[in-house]
Amino acid sequence: MDAKRELVIERVLRCVEQVPPGRVASYGAIAAVCGIGPRQVGSIMKAYGHDVSWWRITNAAGDLPPGLLPRALPHWDAEGIRVKPNGLGCRYADFVVDADALARAWRTAIADLPDPDAVDASV
Repeated sequence: MDAKRELVIERVLRCVEQVPPGRVASYGAIAAVCGIGPRQVGSIMKAYGHDVSWWRITNAAGDLPPGLLPRALPHWDAEGIRVKPNGLGCRYADFVVDADALARAWRTAIADLPDPDAVDASV
Protein backbone atom coordinates (compact mmCIF):
# COMPACT_ATOMS: atom_id res chain seq x y z
CA MET A 1 0.00 0.00 0.00
CA ASP A 2 1.32 3.44 -0.83
CA ALA A 3 2.04 6.09 1.80
CA LYS A 4 -0.76 8.39 0.64
CA ARG A 5 -3.40 5.66 1.01
CA GLU A 6 -2.08 4.77 4.48
CA LEU A 7 -2.33 8.41 5.48
CA VAL A 8 -5.93 8.72 4.26
CA ILE A 9 -6.85 5.58 6.22
CA GLU A 10 -5.23 6.97 9.37
CA ARG A 11 -7.05 10.29 9.00
CA VAL A 12 -10.42 8.53 8.62
CA LEU A 13 -9.81 6.27 11.61
CA ARG A 14 -8.78 9.23 13.74
CA CYS A 15 -11.97 11.01 12.72
CA VAL A 16 -14.06 8.00 13.76
CA GLU A 17 -12.26 8.00 17.10
CA GLN A 18 -13.48 11.58 17.70
CA VAL A 19 -17.17 10.60 17.64
CA PRO A 20 -18.05 10.62 21.35
CA PRO A 21 -19.92 7.84 23.16
CA GLY A 22 -23.65 8.08 22.68
CA ARG A 23 -23.31 9.82 19.31
CA VAL A 24 -23.20 8.64 15.72
CA ALA A 25 -21.87 10.06 12.47
CA SER A 26 -22.73 9.06 8.93
CA TYR A 27 -20.22 7.90 6.36
CA GLY A 28 -20.96 11.19 4.60
CA ALA A 29 -20.24 13.25 7.71
CA ILE A 30 -16.90 11.51 8.21
CA ALA A 31 -16.17 11.95 4.50
CA ALA A 32 -16.96 15.69 4.65
CA VAL A 33 -14.57 16.19 7.55
CA CYS A 34 -11.79 14.14 5.91
CA GLY A 35 -12.24 15.52 2.39
CA ILE A 36 -12.99 12.19 0.69
CA GLY A 37 -16.12 10.38 -0.49
CA PRO A 38 -18.57 8.42 1.69
CA ARG A 39 -17.89 5.20 -0.21
CA GLN A 40 -14.19 5.57 0.57
CA VAL A 41 -15.08 5.91 4.25
CA GLY A 42 -17.22 2.76 4.02
CA SER A 43 -14.42 0.85 2.34
CA ILE A 44 -11.90 1.98 4.94
CA MET A 45 -14.24 1.09 7.79
CA LYS A 46 -14.91 -2.34 6.35
CA ALA A 47 -11.22 -3.14 5.96
CA TYR A 48 -9.63 -1.27 8.87
CA GLY A 49 -12.36 -0.13 11.25
CA HIS A 50 -12.45 -3.10 13.60
CA ASP A 51 -10.15 -1.41 16.16
CA VAL A 52 -12.10 1.86 16.39
CA SER A 53 -15.66 2.64 17.52
CA TRP A 54 -17.21 1.37 14.27
CA TRP A 55 -20.67 1.08 15.85
CA ARG A 56 -20.88 4.88 15.89
CA ILE A 57 -20.69 5.13 12.10
CA THR A 58 -23.98 4.66 10.26
CA ASN A 59 -25.58 5.68 7.02
CA ALA A 60 -27.50 8.98 6.87
CA ALA A 61 -30.67 7.19 8.07
CA GLY A 62 -28.88 5.89 11.18
CA ASP A 63 -28.74 2.34 9.85
CA LEU A 64 -25.78 -0.03 9.93
CA PRO A 65 -24.66 -2.39 7.17
CA PRO A 66 -26.48 -5.75 7.15
CA GLY A 67 -25.40 -8.02 9.98
CA LEU A 68 -23.68 -5.38 12.11
CA LEU A 69 -26.60 -4.25 14.26
CA PRO A 70 -26.53 -7.34 16.52
CA ARG A 71 -22.81 -6.73 17.17
CA ALA A 72 -23.39 -3.01 17.73
CA LEU A 73 -26.28 -3.41 20.18
CA PRO A 74 -24.17 -4.04 23.30
CA HIS A 75 -22.17 -0.89 22.52
CA TRP A 76 -25.30 1.11 21.75
CA ASP A 77 -26.99 -0.09 24.94
CA ALA A 78 -23.96 0.91 27.01
CA GLU A 79 -23.87 4.36 25.35
CA GLY A 80 -27.62 5.04 25.43
CA ILE A 81 -28.16 4.83 21.67
CA ARG A 82 -31.62 3.40 21.09
CA VAL A 83 -32.81 1.38 18.11
CA LYS A 84 -35.60 2.98 16.11
CA PRO A 85 -38.93 1.16 15.68
CA ASN A 86 -38.04 -0.37 12.30
CA GLY A 87 -35.10 -2.17 13.96
CA LEU A 88 -32.55 -1.15 11.34
CA GLY A 89 -30.55 1.38 13.31
CA CYS A 90 -31.01 4.51 15.39
CA ARG A 91 -32.84 7.78 14.79
CA TYR A 92 -29.91 9.63 13.29
CA ALA A 93 -31.20 13.09 14.21
CA ASP A 94 -31.48 12.07 17.86
CA PHE A 95 -27.89 10.83 18.16
CA VAL A 96 -25.90 12.71 15.53
CA VAL A 97 -22.58 14.19 16.58
CA ASP A 98 -22.12 17.94 16.32
CA ALA A 99 -20.37 18.29 12.95
CA ASP A 100 -18.40 21.39 13.89
CA ALA A 101 -17.17 19.85 17.14
CA LEU A 102 -16.19 16.69 15.24
CA ALA A 103 -14.21 18.70 12.69
CA ARG A 104 -12.42 20.66 15.42
CA ALA A 105 -11.54 17.51 17.36
CA TRP A 106 -10.34 15.81 14.18
CA ARG A 107 -8.06 18.69 13.23
CA THR A 108 -6.42 18.41 16.63
CA ALA A 109 -6.19 14.60 16.33
CA ILE A 110 -4.39 14.78 12.96
CA ALA A 111 -2.08 17.68 13.81
CA ASP A 112 0.91 15.35 13.76
CA LEU A 113 0.11 13.96 10.29
CA PRO A 114 1.23 15.42 6.97
CA ASP A 115 -1.28 16.53 4.35
CA PRO A 116 -2.00 13.52 2.06
CA ASP A 117 -1.55 15.74 -1.00
CA ALA A 118 2.01 16.50 0.12
CA VAL A 119 2.95 12.82 0.39
CA ASP A 120 4.69 11.15 -2.51
CA ALA A 121 2.56 8.12 -3.42
CA SER A 122 5.62 6.24 -4.64
CA VAL A 123 7.30 6.23 -1.23
